[in-house]
Amino acid sequence: MPMRLRLALHGRAHAKVFHLVAVDGRARRDARPAELLGVYNPHVEPGQKNKTVQWSVDRIRYWLHVGAVPSGAVVRLLELGNILKPGSVYHPREGQKQKSQKQKLQPPQTLADIREKLANQL
Repeated sequence: MPMRLRLALHGRAHAKVFHLVAVDGRARRDARPAELLGVYNPHVEPGQKNKTVQWSVDRIRYWLHVGAVPSGAVVRLLELGNILKPGSVYHPREGQKQKSQKQKLQPPQTLADIREKLANQL
């Protein structure tokens, strides 16, 4: 059962609150989690300057150590909270850029190139 760390959506229409949860990767977004790891409120409350994030750092590190894969939004939150280093293994954008660059660097093979490779192998 592959576990994922993701944000589950809760709250009213214009007052969304996200729960950081450990959940089976095949389950839907708001499925019953294996564990509630934290709460993220993206709205600034009156009298406050910042958004609210409350999480259990020990439990998040445990789930990462066990092999749970965080979603892209969770990776960005964990990097902002200094739980993950920027550009970590889980960072989704780094891997996508490298794959696209590799595909662009390889020129298309012509029939002459294929014949030459076959002749060199024999």
